[in-house]
This record gives sequence, structure tokens and C-alpha cells, in this order.
Amino acid sequence: MTRRTRAALAAAAAVFAFALTGCTGGTAPSPTPSASPSETTRPTGDAEPTQAIEFHPDGSAEDNLPFFDEVALGVIAANGSAGGHDFIDALVAGGFDKAAMQVTGDETTLGKPADSVQWSVDFAGECLIGQYGPASGGYHGVVRDELGTGGCLVGATRAIDW
Repeated sequence: MTRRTRAALAAAAAVFAFALTGCTGGTAPSPTPSASPSETTRPTGDAEPTQAIEFHPDGSAEDNLPFFDEVALGVIAANGSAGGHDFIDALVAGGFDKAAMQVTGDETTLGKPADSVQWSVDFAGECLIGQYGPASGGYHGVVRDELGTGGCLVGATRAIDW
């Protein structure tokens, strides 16, 4: 292969890679669960509910989803760039058990800010799960079953050691 042919192939490969990157948006899309009665999706600018929402320590996860959501939205209102530490601290202050929580990292393995942070509370045999970040389209809260292996979040989580 001549030098000129190699240069042309390299240029074509670079153009193809650039075009392919433009088509994918740079990151792999995350699966979006279908909406269910136990899921809450609210942009951060929505009006607050008018009636008081309370923590129900003897209730179900479903009973506590409105309170979980209210706590998370309060964190976001106070700090639009809130990270996992902020959500965990606010949930603990609201009455949830820190030992039953999980949280993902605020940064990627390359040290870049994460597209979103997820946190959970294993509560009464179910999971209250929250997600927030620039790539998640606002705040999302949901109740899901515990994982078969225990816990609520799939993948790497960080220690809640503060």
C-alpha cells in the first residue's frame, strides 16, 4: 500500500469516526423505565404541593415516595448542582436510615462530573430510588423491588462513610 493510499484511508476512517460520533451524541443512551403509578418525574421548577407531606416510618415505600421526592426537590432547590452527599444527608435529616442507603459517585472513573447521580433507600422490602443530573431531564423518583442480590442500585456505588 502506498503512502498516499494509507493517508487517504486514514482520512476516510477519521471522517467516518467523526460522523459516527455525531450520530450517537457521545454517550450511550440509558434505558428509561416505563411510567408506573409508583414513579414520579417532575422538573425542578414545578410548583410545590399545597398539603403537608410527611415521613411515615411504619408505612410502605409507596407511602413515603411523596416525602422522598419532596426531600430531593428541596435539595435541588437549595443547590442545583447537588451531589450524592447532599441527597443522603437530607434523607437522613428527614428520618430515613443511612445504613439502608446506597449512592453512586458524583464523578466518572475518569474524574469528570457524572451525567447523573442515583441514590436509594431500602425501605420496608422495597426501594425508593432517586436520580438527578444534567443528563437525566430533571429529577426522577420511583419505587422498585429490591434486587435479588440485596440492595437497590445496580453497578458501582460508593461508601456512605460520613
